[in-house]
Amino acid sequence: MKAGQATTAVIGGGLHGLACALALVQRGQDVVLFERSWIGRRASGATAAGVRTLWRDPAEIGLSLEALERWYRMDALVGDDCGFRAGGQIKVAESHAEMEALAARAARTRDLGFHHEELIDTQELRRLAPMISEHCVGGLIARRDGAADPHRTIAAFRRAAEGHGAVIREGISVMALEPEAGGWCVVTDAGNWAVRHVVNAAGAWGGQVCRMVGEAIRFGYKASMVFVTERVQQAFGPVFSTVGRPLSFKQSSQGTLVVGGGIQGWADLEKGSTQVDFRALSKGAAAAQALFPAIRNVQIVRAWTGLEGKTPDLLPVIGPSVCAPGVFHTFGFSGHGFELVPLVGEIIADCIMHGRSRYDIGAFDVARLLA
Repeated sequence: MKAGQATTAVIGGGLHGLACALALVQRGQDVVLFERSWIGRRASGATAAGVRTLWRDPAEIGLSLEALERWYRMDALVGDDCGFRAGGQIKVAESHAEMEALAARAARTRDLGFHHEELIDTQELRRLAPMISEHCVGGLIARRDGAADPHRTIAAFRRAAEGHGAVIREGISVMALEPEAGGWCVVTDAGNWAVRHVVNAAGAWGGQVCRMVGEAIRFGYKASMVFVTERVQQAFGPVFSTVGRPLSFKQSSQGTLVVGGGIQGWADLEKGSTQVDFRALSKGAAAAQALFPAIRNVQIVRAWTGLEGKTPDLLPVIGPSVCAPGVFHTFGFSGHGFELVPLVGEIIADCIMHGRSRYDIGAFDVARLLA
């Protein structure tokens, strides 16, 4: 059954899929986006939404700094600031040995020509975080970093993409991709679409889409957990992480404390189901309490688990397929893709429209993961 045609089909309705759809329709392309459940259902709706350049892999630093500039003008891009607050991000040292590790990191980053990470001493740490535990000795800060509201961001990107003409089809699964003259036939459970280009933004299922075009890769997934507390008085401006513990800690604009940091729950990729591991989650609560003893009696009200694709080197896949002309990838962000969203959409659109990106994306080539 022939269901329709478009210039480009985007597979996956998370933020990276929405950003690609938006960038393409802004460039005059006809785009249809397929999401097997509903928009933002997986990693994008479960993220702690850190807008972070701090402590990035060197291969990602340049892209993260470019993406950060777009967060500062997000309202012009999608008609909403997405709740972005630039309170900074701080990686806290809890010992002098950890402080030495931060100093070494700061030196390496400077040697690469980047100056966004700044070493801070105990006095400055306490000025920025008066409630922090007395045992903490300093930190590394990216002052222009921050966090946003994930659901507001999803809604804004969807609204902007549809407002420019993108067609979003929820509850539709892509079953196969079949090459045909001039492009691809996207076989779905609601009919077939003829397109010239395909964008694989399928997140944890990105490897399955690769296999549809004969591109078997080494690829896994992760099930990171987040919990939020009851509302408390506003007291925490920056987002905090630590050198020695898996922790991400921030306070939302509503006053709730949001705690994550990559602590893993359980997931079944085939069923698309996830489950919170409360024993593991307690480690995140203990880490947050160790940094901020004053939150000891704050009540946890909700916890959840996301489902995200994970590559062996924890770097994303961004760019064209090496096996299938007309297919482009943007997946595998391994739990740190939120901040990159506005830039990666532009990169994929430029690869489709002009055959290349003006940014260096060589480190993210899918070829490195071929099985």
